[in-house]
Amino acid sequence: MLDFTSALYLGLRHPSGSLRAWSALTTGKPIVLETPAGAIGLARQLAALQGCERATLLPSTLHLFWDLFSLLASEQVRIYMDEGAYRIARWGVERAAAQGVAVRTFPHHDAAGARALIERDGQRRGRPVILTDGFCPLCGEPAPIASLLQTVERHGGQLVLDDTQAFGVLGEKPCAGTPFGCGGGGSLQWHGVSSPHVIAGSSLAKAFGVPIAVLGGSEALIRRFEQRSETRLHCSPPSLAALRAAEHALAMNRAHGDRRRLYVSRLVAHFRGQLRQIGLAAQRGLFPVQMINARDRVDARTLHLRLLGRGIRTVLVRRCRGIEMRLGFLINALHRPADIDRAIEALDGAMRLDGVRAVSARVS
Repeated sequence: MLDFTSALYLGLRHPSGSLRAWSALTTGKPIVLETPAGAIGLARQLAALQGCERATLLPSTLHLFWDLFSLLASEQVRIYMDEGAYRIARWGVERAAAQGVAVRTFPHHDAAGARALIERDGQRRGRPVILTDGFCPLCGEPAPIASLLQTVERHGGQLVLDDTQAFGVLGEKPCAGTPFGCGGGGSLQWHGVSSPHVIAGSSLAKAFGVPIAVLGGSEALIRRFEQRSETRLHCSPPSLAALRAAEHALAMNRAHGDRRRLYVSRLVAHFRGQLRQIGLAAQRGLFPVQMINARDRVDARTLHLRLLGRGIRTVLVRRCRGIEMRLGFLINALHRPADIDRAIEALDGAMRLDGVRAVSARVS
């Protein structure tokens, strides 16, 4: 079975033999009592990679956003949430709403819409906090970070990014030769943005292949977070195995990350070129998540099942601007050009079952 469902974009895997040894998976203590060995140094490396003053580690983005929005809720804020924000960050916002914080939504990646809402609420108490994903793989578009940041800075607020998709894939100084940029530091580096008004939460479980999360921001914000975090008191910290895997991932990223990112970008370009040869198109952009909308010819669910019958595993996802399903291919560094060719051949065959060759696909 040829699998296009894995978000391990850089193809990083961390078998135990490749990691520094650990004496136990956990200390049995919350992190407020004892910081696991290596966690402080790892957090410093991740902060530098993100382009933030300071960072702290958590077991997952669920822990991260649960605590972050509870902290913000205690500081008299108003939350403006991108309607396309990922579910886990939304759960954090829902916790803040339960604590009495006003929450409003704005259209996906609509910086002008967010600004208009904030200015309309200008006389209300509380500073604005905008939540958005740094990069949306469902539409293939980065968030308008510079515009959103300009708005919150003007009003003394903060911009919260769920940067899980971009972290490890996008980096600084993107250009035609290196479309993902260099370093893999995520959206802030890709946009060349640095500000104490930005808070970036990211999982390493995708590009870096490690089940751990990092929260980056200003020195003051991270210090307050660590002092007030409830999950740091009531939940186990990241396991020592996960910390060792994160060390390994960062070492691999320094040594081979840019080469892997370039390889993936070329695979995606090859995929898109082959799609055009069979009369199809995907969403714009070279991000490793490629969404195809072939509803003019075949329903996405039907196409998904036909491909599965031909030995190709794909994903079905809802559009970020609507309810219809689309077919997705997640391309990573473990794939080869021959895998792309086989997938396109199967896709063409699956489309032909209706007796016609696909001649077009709408690109959202």
